[in-house]
Amino acid sequence: MMAQILRSHLINASVIPNRMKMGPYLGVIRTRMMSTHKSKKNMREYYRLLNLDEGCSADDVRESFHKLAKQYHPDGGSNTADSATFIRIEEAYRKVLSHVIEQTNARQSKVEGTEEEEKKFKYNTPQHRHYLSFEGIGFGTPSQREKQYRQFRADRATEQVMEYQKQKLQSQYFTDSVTVKDVRHSKEQKITQAIERLVEDLIQESMAKGDFDNLSGKGKPLKKFSGCSYIDPMTHNLNRILIDNGYQPEWILMQKEIKDTIDQLREAILVSRKKLGNPMTPTEQKQWNQVCEQFQENIKKLNKRINDFNLIVPLLTRQKVHFDAQKEIARSQEIYETLMKTQEVTDKNPNNFDQGEEEKTPGVKTGFFNWMNVWQFIKT
Repeated sequence: MMAQILRSHLINASVIPNRMKMGPYLGVIRTRMMSTHKSKKNMREYYRLLNLDEGCSADDVRESFHKLAKQYHPDGGSNTADSATFIRIEEAYRKVLSHVIEQTNARQSKVEGTEEEEKKFKYNTPQHRHYLSFEGIGFGTPSQREKQYRQFRADRATEQVMEYQKQKLQSQYFTDSVTVKDVRHSKEQKITQAIERLVEDLIQESMAKGDFDNLSGKGKPLKKFSGCSYIDPMTHNLNRILIDNGYQPEWILMQKEIKDTIDQLREAILVSRKKLGNPMTPTEQKQWNQVCEQFQENIKKLNKRINDFNLIVPLLTRQKVHFDAQKEIARSQEIYETLMKTQEVTDKNPNNFDQGEEEKTPGVKTGFFNWMNVWQFIKT
């Protein structure tokens, strides 16, 4: 019995110092465990305040904070503004942002460490001479690399053929593309330069033969423009040469074209009106309406031509106004009525050739003057 009591006392005496030694360490471990659990709990609370899940990015944290700041900032002016809530949200934003950045840096450092380890233990094959051929294509033994290189060359040739066919189709069906235009422009420029060289060679050859020796005015200066001293003599001489050879500016040709066109249209509608009766029957009225519609279309085309003329005419006073189709139709109707009245007067008072020129009736003279007036009206 005494032995058992002594044994228990010895055991307790040996255990007490060990407990005394381990006491501080146990307290530190317990404190760390409690702080870790508390920090995790607080971090979850911070995530909940920002309406985020763990594993989100820093951009998500900033975006969520901006949305909540607009709602709870005291100076935001919203109905849900609350300074206490905003302070908690701001604190959560700082904690969560730092936590996310730490996790991102840890992942990056882990990945970089893994890559360094892989590079360290990766086997680098020796670069022998046969591995430097075949343009660096393929892998394996030299025979395998040769087969792979042959396949690569075949594929590359196929791609080049397809590219050539594509460019050919583009030049055929897309003639207005920039590439085709550049090629065409370069070809035209080469042709122009070749023609200029040919002309220059012909001129030099003619001069060597003496074809220019018998020209009138050889060795004499060109006649200067004496009518106006404000124009460059060279410009005047060039204009005189162009005029002597029958050259006319484009706007003059266009002006003549417009004048001839309106005269033809007026004459055509007057002829069409003469072919119809007076008064017109329903069928003739339909024909006249069709003639008028066609006349209006022609006037529209002529007005477009007038627009082009007004853009290139050098003088503002030379510009033309558009023709009014309705006025032209009414004008042709008036000419037709005048012609009909003149014809009636002529029919009532025919010329009496037997009595001589002195015995002509006054009605015939009146009809002649009416015809003259109508002719002048048509010409204008």
